[in-house]
Amino acid sequence: MTTKKSPATEITDAKKLDRKSTVGSLAKGFKVLEAFSVGYEQMTISDVSKVTGLDAGTVFRNLNTLVDLGYLKKDADAKLFRLTFKVLDLGFHAIGRSDVRDLVLPILRGLVAHVGEAASFGVLEGADILYLERVRGGVARLGVDIRVGTRVPAYTSTIGQALLAFLPARDQDIVLHQLKTQSDVGVVDIPEAEILSSLKQIKKDGYALRASYFNSSLHVLAVPVLDRDGYPLASISVVAPSVRVSQDDMLAMALEPARTAAAEISKAVRASGSVSSVLTKT
Repeated sequence: MTTKKSPATEITDAKKLDRKSTVGSLAKGFKVLEAFSVGYEQMTISDVSKVTGLDAGTVFRNLNTLVDLGYLKKDADAKLFRLTFKVLDLGFHAIGRSDVRDLVLPILRGLVAHVGEAASFGVLEGADILYLERVRGGVARLGVDIRVGTRVPAYTSTIGQALLAFLPARDQDIVLHQLKTQSDVGVVDIPEAEILSSLKQIKKDGYALRASYFNSSLHVLAVPVLDRDGYPLASISVVAPSVRVSQDDMLAMALEPARTAAAEISKAVRASGSVSSVLTKT
């Protein structure tokens, strides 16, 4: 990796900190985190060492500690490390999710106003879909406890499958075989053959439509949010009770508005320069 100027070069050297009032090891940990920036989204131990000026042993220990804490993700095959969305909790600009939510929320509200049903926006985090925004449709509860921050294995949700279907085959395979976290809304066991068949159909149709995996009385329609190269940045879904809306009705009333909303989100994210904030390639 060619070393170029990085914001990390402006970080105060841990050796220059006041030893009486600071913890040097903590400062080094933050220095390692701050090394991940635009142009430095994925790095090896050697890369981080070059950017931070820290020795490889120190970098190795800090990187693995940050992986254990959930702030970094390690690609074992490529020996690359990258930030996870957990960094948002510290407010780092590299994972500016709050900016993305600001972009998404008005578009999602417009979608809900148009179709009259609840809508959600989710991104891929490892093998999971993480819900970053959700807008309820009216006052009725849908019987599934989906909130901002809810996490479910991507293959067990319609919104997740709408994203997975548009991943390149290699990335899709990696996600499907990663360790899944405990779902916030229950555990669904789906045979791999069924998942692959579903993803193939979704890719062909350009959308996902089915009864919810978590509540069969709900219909879910989901579409991917694609970048200009067709890579899925995220996905959005619309949910409606099956007693009120049939799948045919759902398709007729929500597909085009959902596609329009997805295109608007993609355009807004690109225009804001926040693509790296929602894109977590495997």
